[in-house]
Amino acid sequence: MTTLDNWQKSSFSGFGDGNDCLELATTTCTPTTIHLRESEEPTAHLTTTPTPLSHLLHHIKTGRLGTPLV
Repeated sequence: MTTLDNWQKSSFSGFGDGNDCLELATTTCTPTTIHLRESEEPTAHLTTTPTPLSHLLHHIKTGRLGTPLV
């Protein structure tokens, strides 16, 4: 199993080591797989690829997160 030790904290999480942070990581073995976790539960994480993550972020930024895709 690959150890993910290069987690990057979201810039929207503020400063310091608070526990309300979204973090992302990749590995050199699978650079197109993105791992996501919440700081409060560092052992539980999700995996995705750049395209779905990009779509999610776009919908969040444009306020269309709850809008059905057509």
